[in-house]
Amino acid sequence: MSGHDDVIEKLARSTVRLQPPKRVRDAAKVQDYDGWYESWEADPDAFWKDAAESLHWFEPWLRTSEIALPQHQWFVGGKTNLSYNCLERNIERGLGDKVALHYESEHDPSRAFTYREVLTEVSRIACALRSLGVGKGDRVVIYMPLGPMGIFVMQACARIGAIHSVVYAGMGAGALRQRIEDCGARVVVCSDATYRRGKTVNLKSIVDDAVAGLDGVEHVLVHKRESATVLQSNREVDLEALVSPQPDECEAEVLDAEDVAFILYTSGTTGKPKGVVHVHGGFAVGVHLLMRNYFDTGEEDVWWSTSDIGWIVGHAYICYGPMLVGCTQVIREGTPDYPDSSVVWQTVAKHGVTTMFTAPTTVRMFMRMGAESLEPHDRSSLRMFYCAGEPFNPEAWTWAQENIVEDGFVADNYWQTEIASPMLGTFACMDAKPGFVGKPMPGVRLKVVDHEGESMDAGEGGALVMEQPVPWMMRSVWNDPDRYASYWNRQLGGYVTGDIAVRDGEGYWAVLGRSDDVLNVSGHRIGTADVESALIEHDAVVEAAVIGIPDELKGEAIKGFVVLHQGRHGSADLEAELKHHVRHVLGPIAQPAGVSILDSLPKTRSGKIMRRLLKARELGLDEGDTSTLED
Repeated sequence: MSGHDDVIEKLARSTVRLQPPKRVRDAAKVQDYDGWYESWEADPDAFWKDAAESLHWFEPWLRTSEIALPQHQWFVGGKTNLSYNCLERNIERGLGDKVALHYESEHDPSRAFTYREVLTEVSRIACALRSLGVGKGDRVVIYMPLGPMGIFVMQACARIGAIHSVVYAGMGAGALRQRIEDCGARVVVCSDATYRRGKTVNLKSIVDDAVAGLDGVEHVLVHKRESATVLQSNREVDLEALVSPQPDECEAEVLDAEDVAFILYTSGTTGKPKGVVHVHGGFAVGVHLLMRNYFDTGEEDVWWSTSDIGWIVGHAYICYGPMLVGCTQVIREGTPDYPDSSVVWQTVAKHGVTTMFTAPTTVRMFMRMGAESLEPHDRSSLRMFYCAGEPFNPEAWTWAQENIVEDGFVADNYWQTEIASPMLGTFACMDAKPGFVGKPMPGVRLKVVDHEGESMDAGEGGALVMEQPVPWMMRSVWNDPDRYASYWNRQLGGYVTGDIAVRDGEGYWAVLGRSDDVLNVSGHRIGTADVESALIEHDAVVEAAVIGIPDELKGEAIKGFVVLHQGRHGSADLEAELKHHVRHVLGPIAQPAGVSILDSLPKTRSGKIMRRLLKARELGLDEGDTSTLED
């Protein structure tokens, strides 16, 4: 834990508390956090029954849960459908003419879709997929930017029981191909382009590279945004041409609560990303429950998450959560600083955003822009401002509270792709303690342990472990049940998050960072093994190591170290080529900030690369114990 000791000491000395304003407390859907949490502890089955009955079930469940770790099932025997709960259910409640989605873009004109219009668009796409033979259990990979079409395709898959796997439209061809192969997708749906900072980014060329030679991909459906795009093979289909003649109605498939809804790949400590599996029933119950009661968002609210559909936040709290509670949401394709530094606040004012979700990286970007970029724009509607994705440093939290929200409240929260909704958070009814995430959600019971599983006292850092499952967490790792089972550790006492945490005497928790070889760059989890594998793929490189280095804006940046094959020589041009190579394979989010060419990498006598030593040397820190160093 030595890398986190200074942070723990700083948190222990902190006495800063921020009280939510009166209007926030008065509007909070959970007025008594302790009472709400205790209601779950007193009768878990009754708690989950009450939560689930807010949704539509074609057939009721027989048992609330069946748990035989590492396996767990929820709402056993119940029949439901995620898309039905987002659309028909709200129309039946009289919300058909309510705006479900406001779309903004730095390139396209603004658009709005009512719940009834969303149902029509989703139904047409669902019928189009069915016309190609796509049905229950088939995998569909989606490579599209944040926009209405991407959300509609996701919902259409859920509607017919197909399993979608969204790949962030910033990942490279190698990463996309790896995911298509692993899940065995029959269909890939892509956009030909996206637009960032005034530039057109060609996505179809990446897809072309990724699917070359993959005979299992039967159809590539292309959402054409550029008139010059030409379809090049018989399996490529113009998505809109396929969709436009389809009927406006598509009956939702009646699905078991434990039927798979989607696979979302995330980096791990090996070179192979893991396909995290989420299901219809428990995911819907957890996301709906926490959208209302933690994110404090209901039918009367306007929600905006600045995430992307390629990440878990975009699944839980863009595609599904807002429509599960029947609110209006805003989405925007583009960067938060283009065409100017005030575009985010213009959008907040235009739509009267009341609850908002972003990442600490974005807050630090706002800090760099300066408070003057906020001042001309009305932010009085903004009641709650949530941040997650990486540790939220107290300085950024305090700046956001003092500058972004006028009479609102900044709230931290913590979760993972594997746990598809918050595990910890600061509620609208409780004081915030900058540096601390908050307290557990109902159903979540956590502990901090040492490497032998002994519980740590308050104020002592250790591995963060969740003692029992919750309905909204993953069910498996696609095609790799052993890897899934490894996350449940009997000695450590539960699900091992891979994060280091500490709690204080008041029950507030702080999550300090990763304990494994996973980097967190602007809230994106990137495995060191992924980047190292990409570097080694280059014909000049024989060995590679990657570390994370502190970055004021991103939290962490990637630094690579390589050893070249005999006869190859280092140069600035080669270093630039290696960076570009990683970008091509994994996408711009994984591009190293720098690459250093070394004669050798520091290793233990057993041959393990000492990344810790590379990091200490890079940052000018004490190298610590080097007694196991090979040379």
